[in-house]
Amino acid sequence: MRSPAAALTALSLSMLLPSLGISIANVALPTLSTAFDASFSAVQWVVVAYLLTITVLVVVLGRLGDVFGRRRLLVGGIGVFTAATLLCGLAPTLPLLVAGRALQGVGAACMMALTVAFVGETVPKDRTGRAMGLLGTMSAIGTATGPALGGVLIAVAGWPAIFLAVVPLGVVALVLAHRVLPASPPRKAERTGAVLREVVRDRALVAGLTASALVSAVMMTTLVVGPFHLSGVLGLTPALVGLVMSAGPAVSALTGVPAGRATDRFGSRTMVVAGLSGIIGGALVLAFVPPSFGVAGYVLPLVVVTASYAVFQAANNTGVMKDVPARDRGLVSGMLTLSRNFGLMTGASLMGAVFAFVAGDVTSAAEAARGTRWTFVVAAGLVAIGLAVVLRSRSRMLVA
Repeated sequence: MRSPAAALTALSLSMLLPSLGISIANVALPTLSTAFDASFSAVQWVVVAYLLTITVLVVVLGRLGDVFGRRRLLVGGIGVFTAATLLCGLAPTLPLLVAGRALQGVGAACMMALTVAFVGETVPKDRTGRAMGLLGTMSAIGTATGPALGGVLIAVAGWPAIFLAVVPLGVVALVLAHRVLPASPPRKAERTGAVLREVVRDRALVAGLTASALVSAVMMTTLVVGPFHLSGVLGLTPALVGLVMSAGPAVSALTGVPAGRATDRFGSRTMVVAGLSGIIGGALVLAFVPPSFGVAGYVLPLVVVTASYAVFQAANNTGVMKDVPARDRGLVSGMLTLSRNFGLMTGASLMGAVFAFVAGDVTSAAEAARGTRWTFVVAAGLVAIGLAVVLRSRSRMLVA
């Protein structure tokens, strides 16, 4: 009989690798620009190609996992991710590197869509929250460690090392997933349209997906606005800016498992409300805390926001997935990932636009502080909308 612990280890690696693939490449962009004698807009496609592929394919691949077997598609996705990662590390030109990243995104979309879907098949129902919290922790660890690990690898062995060093982890994940995850039989595909209609009618599911998109957009605010506030208002050096900003993902990683346990104990709806309320409170403090409070005045509410996000993510993922019929878990898991990625992508542009509109050219600390204030006020308002949507939802499961 397969061990739930072994299955969770395989799923944890399957969650870690795609998030590491996002964050570890960002730090290499200046190096890639020099190595390939390319503009920033050209090397930016190394990041964009990966994210765009995931966003476009994640729902489709989640549904294909339901139809053709989730383990089969997840193992195939890990294989594609690992092979593409190797190709990226060996790419002799920038176009080939971008193509490799797009292919890597195909594998990552399979992994992100199906990892969460497997929780219902590998973990007892009363421990679902803990499993979701663990997966959230692994995602946060990938996001937090990627830049630092990438910087060290580039300094020691050059930019190909950020890809080649990930290949062994991919091989381990591939072997584990093949050996310990349960196989699911292929299913008929004719229900896809009907399931999508059921999803739209399920108010709790729609509320969970909506809140996920809004919260993800707001979390991107800390990444978009944070560097301008820390350098322009508080006068920190780039090294200290990076150190302060790493506090958020680190706190999220530490909070994930306890948040999952609290979800199992108090229920997903209660913890979703608690998480959203904490994000609203932390965002408002970030908006109005005086610059004279220094770094502590920024870090402490940031800790509240990121810890509350970990609570929300564990509880929301549990609430969305817990009562989904087994035949539809891949599709719904893919939609959950899509909502999060959509929130991240739109949040980067929307919240950045708000900051730019209010702060102007950011030629003074006062302008940067004003931009920070109103951007986080808007952020708190978006999460409040998500909270209102959750509180108004009634249904808790898909219509059979």
